[in-house]
Amino acid sequence: MSTPETPREARLWEIVFPDHSNHPGTLFGGQALAWMGKTAFVAATRYAKRTTVVTARSEQVDFHLPVRQGQLVELVARVVDAGRRSMRVEVELNTEDPQAATRHLCTRGHFTMIALDSSGRPAPVEPFKGVTPRAD
Repeated sequence: MSTPETPREARLWEIVFPDHSNHPGTLFGGQALAWMGKTAFVAATRYAKRTTVVTARSEQVDFHLPVRQGQLVELVARVVDAGRRSMRVEVELNTEDPQAATRHLCTRGHFTMIALDSSGRPAPVEPFKGVTPRAD
C-alpha cells in the first residue's frame, strides 16, 4: 500500500461583511492578513503533520486590488519550500463574482511557519522530495 503525498495546500472561503470593512466599504488590510495567516497555518499544519505551528515571519505582502464588502474571497495557501524546521507558505487572496464568473487576485504574501514539538521547541518537518533541505 502506498502512502499519500504530504498535502501542501489549503483553501478557505470567506465573505466580506460590514465588520470586516472600512468606511469606503473595502476589506481592512489587517483582516486580509489575519485570513492569510490562518490559511498559511492550515497549510503548514497539514504539511508538518503537527497541530502546533506558529508564524515566524510574514513578508512581501502585496495588495493589488481592493476587496469590496459583500464579495466572496478564496484564500489559497501552498507550502512552497521546507527546511529542517520551517516552511515557507505562499498565500493568495482572490475575489470571485459568481454572477459574472470572474476571479481576481487581490493580495499575495509569504509566511514562514515553524512546527513546534510538545515542549514548544522547533520540530523537524519533512523536506520536499528530491530537494536538499534548507539550513534554518
